[in-house]
Amino acid sequence: MYEVIGSPTSRAIRVLWMLEELGQPYKLHPEQPQTDLVKSHNPSGKIPILIEGTEKITDSTAILTYLADKHGALTAPKGTVARAHQDSLTQQILDEVEAGLWTASRHNFILPEARRVPAIKETLIWEYNRGINNVMARRKGPYLMGEEITIPDIILTHCATWAKFEGFSTDNAELVPYIKHTRARPAFQRLLPKKS
Repeated sequence: MYEVIGSPTSRAIRVLWMLEELGQPYKLHPEQPQTDLVKSHNPSGKIPILIEGTEKITDSTAILTYLADKHGALTAPKGTVARAHQDSLTQQILDEVEAGLWTASRHNFILPEARRVPAIKETLIWEYNRGINNVMARRKGPYLMGEEITIPDIILTHCATWAKFEGFSTDNAELVPYIKHTRARPAFQRLLPKKS
């Protein structure tokens, strides 16, 4: 059984969603960054962390890639042109979409107050929208790579949710229906809090 260390409101949701898609059992240790438990497994204090036996894997994208390759799902096969295109899109999302969100979060609540630059948000929203437009222009079907969900879909869906939390708006007409489609997947729905 896999163990996941991290808060479901962080990038750890990507790992949990992947494990749900794969139908793999896991145990979640809901931890925020920089706790003693997190630092005991990852000296940087960052989450998520995937534990398999005695092995520890950090970085959500590395974890997703490992799990997809190991279980042969949600990815194009290694060594194929399709995989190169998938990896290219994943890196584009991380560079053009996620990087601005991470910078916004740092200037919103992570950096010491004296180091925060609130005025940067306007530029980051502009960059986010440019990145979203670039990514969505590469979309090949109901999912980014075509008919099947893959790693970039999980990352982009998380980024769009994160953007909403950060107060980012988008003018891309395709993004909202796409996100509704990806979030409607049963594996994602199982991660949402149960309504009472």
